[in-house]
Amino acid sequence: MIILLLILIFFFLRKFSRLKIKKQFSKAKKIIIFDKNNLNNWMNLTKKERYNFSKQESINYLTKRKILLEEIRKEYKKISKRKSI
Repeated sequence: MIILLLILIFFFLRKFSRLKIKKQFSKAKKIIIFDKNNLNNWMNLTKKERYNFSKQESINYLTKRKILLEEIRKEYKKISKRKSI
């Protein structure tokens, strides 16, 4: 009983911390895409700004990847159900 209670508390704290992190990153100033054409703009940023932009890009990439994987899994389940019929 105590173990179950501890597990539930752990999950609630984990969800709360994720929401807090998402709120911090959702308040980002601006979404800027850096590429070859605006390399000088990237180099003019401070080290901390470059780090924050890279971190934000990484988070965006991971969320898009998770969404895509979920869609692929759902599609695979549909296809496998059709084949089994």
